[in-house]
Amino acid sequence: MRSLITLIIILIALTEGLAQGASIYGRIRSASGFVELAQVGLRSTSYGAVTDGEGNFRIDGIPEGEYRLVCSHVGMKEYAKKIRLETGINREINILLEENAETLERVVVTGTRTQRKITESPVAVNVLNAQTLEFTQSATLSDGLSFQPGLRVETDCQTCNYTQLRMNGLQGGYSQILINSRPVFSALTGLYGLEQIPTNLIDRVEVVRGGGSALYGSSAIAGTVNVITKKPKSNSYSVSNSISLIDGEEADNQFNVNGTIVNESATAGLSFFGTRRKREGYDANGDGFSEMAQLRTNSFGTDAFLMLGDRATLGANLYSIYEDRRGGNKLNTVAHLADQAEERIHHVLIGGLDFEYEGKGWDLTAYFSGQDTRRKHYTGVNNFDQGEAPLEAYGNTKNWTLLGGFQLNTTLADFLGGKNVLSLGGEIKYDYTFDKIPLYDYLIDQDVRQGGVFAQSDWEITPALTLLTGVRVDKHNLVDGLIASPRVSALYRLGNFQFRGAYSTGYRAPQAFDTDLHLAFSEGGVTLPAFDPELEEERSRSFSLSVNYERSTADFMYGISLEGFRTRLFDTFVFEEDGEDEKGNTIMRKKNGDNSTVTGLTFELRGAFREKIQAEAGVTFQRSSYDEGVKYLEGLPATKDFLRTPNDYGFWTLTYFPFSEAYVSLSGVYTGSMKVPHFAGAPGVTEDSYYDSPEFWETHIKLSKTLHIGAGGHDLEFFGGIRNIFNAYQDDFDLGKDRDSGYIYGPSAPRTYFVGAKLGFMN
Repeated sequence: MRSLITLIIILIALTEGLAQGASIYGRIRSASGFVELAQVGLRSTSYGAVTDGEGNFRIDGIPEGEYRLVCSHVGMKEYAKKIRLETGINREINILLEENAETLERVVVTGTRTQRKITESPVAVNVLNAQTLEFTQSATLSDGLSFQPGLRVETDCQTCNYTQLRMNGLQGGYSQILINSRPVFSALTGLYGLEQIPTNLIDRVEVVRGGGSALYGSSAIAGTVNVITKKPKSNSYSVSNSISLIDGEEADNQFNVNGTIVNESATAGLSFFGTRRKREGYDANGDGFSEMAQLRTNSFGTDAFLMLGDRATLGANLYSIYEDRRGGNKLNTVAHLADQAEERIHHVLIGGLDFEYEGKGWDLTAYFSGQDTRRKHYTGVNNFDQGEAPLEAYGNTKNWTLLGGFQLNTTLADFLGGKNVLSLGGEIKYDYTFDKIPLYDYLIDQDVRQGGVFAQSDWEITPALTLLTGVRVDKHNLVDGLIASPRVSALYRLGNFQFRGAYSTGYRAPQAFDTDLHLAFSEGGVTLPAFDPELEEERSRSFSLSVNYERSTADFMYGISLEGFRTRLFDTFVFEEDGEDEKGNTIMRKKNGDNSTVTGLTFELRGAFREKIQAEAGVTFQRSSYDEGVKYLEGLPATKDFLRTPNDYGFWTLTYFPFSEAYVSLSGVYTGSMKVPHFAGAPGVTEDSYYDSPEFWETHIKLSKTLHIGAGGHDLEFFGGIRNIFNAYQDDFDLGKDRDSGYIYGPSAPRTYFVGAKLGFMN
């Protein structure tokens, strides 16, 4: 009896000891929602748990002390954090897991407007992650987009260097740039915005080629580029500085700072970034006029979130961009005293609010976003002997965009034997652009108001077969009647293969797009855009078929993709030379041309071996032509070819990790031959012509080594390399102030040397 009593007392004491131990509990989330079956534990102990279907975990009876909490899940980066536990204290710890950049199970949102694993999305989505941007030493979004299949970034002005993105051979106005899934990138910001978004703002870029992204609106004919900004996930900071020498001569200095703050329960967080860039102008041919504009850029911004209970989240973001861009000659004088100059001083403010609620079997998103751009600019050639007043070549631009919308998703777990995610939503958008230059009687005063509703069915008929159907109906103030844009996509999975097909329609309203807002120099004057008063909307039909193979083991992964695409444009927008104004400036009039077709094939290859080698490559072969020839330039025969559009282009990246915290990265961009218009006027150029440019192979190299400093989690990285090693660069630029500034093709910069350092910390 005495022994039994003793045993009971011992058990009670042990139970009391457990009860007095510490406890931790919380919820594990990722970008796609709650994480089930995640492993949570204290390293080097037996204390651990597995999350349930709602991502919850709890560990009890932990002795007081310091531990390292770890959390892992297939396809996610391991999470680790030092914690201190005290007896009798229950501590809540919520964790946000990041997807592994190399995993085949990345979650994307752009293809369906809902979160889907990339291999399960019925719409093909490519992802450009922050790691690739780092390996390729991409300073801005413009630099990085070239490393995606089917995409090509080109510089279209010798003086101001404005860029545009071509997707599947279609120019910039056919693509839609999204910031965190919101179309706040206006026609004006699209002109220089690709070079104004620094890569230290970007978490990843999701790319949907073709019209499969029609639910995002009217401009998504060629595709959609969705820039996902960095969100706070842990406490961290980084500071970096890089110095480049363009052709070994002109300096390009960029300073970046980033930081994130997250509270202990991971229910609130804030991230911030800042960038300061100073690039000197570069003169490639020694005529005193720049081929690369001088830049002065200051950007900063923040993203924040606050969880309102277990299921609701409020998000906010705000970004400020200032850029002073100057090209021509006499760059250190005021613009109107130069012989030829383009100056663009931008003040851009972008912001938004998002509310998300995740119910059981349904979720709701409501959002409001906007941007405000104020620009002072100058475009002029100094001809005092003609009695012109250069001050009247200054102009002012005002542009703002406001949009609001909602999206409701509901999951039908048993829909005709499968699962169906139904989405309903609506969006209202207002965009106003005012741009005036008195000297040229140039005026854009454009109000664009549009509202749209959309519905989508994402039906997983069987585990192997998914059918995505949707329609968006828009009312645009510049188009008569309602415009319906349907789309259908299908995915069939067979082992490691995915087969996809898509059909969609779209339209572009008769309004000014990015390139329509640019004035170029030619023949001692400027080239002015004008618009046909009978201009009507342009419509499209797009088809694509693709096959994708992915395989992954413990040691390696590789994937191969092949996609065929065809886009048919009706009443295609074209620019044709239409005489001169009374001051001798060339008029290029935008009008409806004949129908046109873009057909092509894109091939992708990617792979990784252990943690030693990563590689990716893509090439596109295409043909773009009008049904009937377009007479771009007076005195020259009409041509069916799209101008500035090569029939083949591609990219490649190869990164080798020889030892811990070091890598060597090789990358390159290929640009095939294209037909480029060339206006007369510069010395030695007596006639307008079309020029077939040579092909270019750019090759870059970067070396990096990271050192761990002390035991506090600080890292110091040193890096350096060469962009465009073999100096593949245009060698026949026009000379002098009467040059054709639009006669530019090929890589945007000559051989450039760079070095830099980065100090960082992550808790």
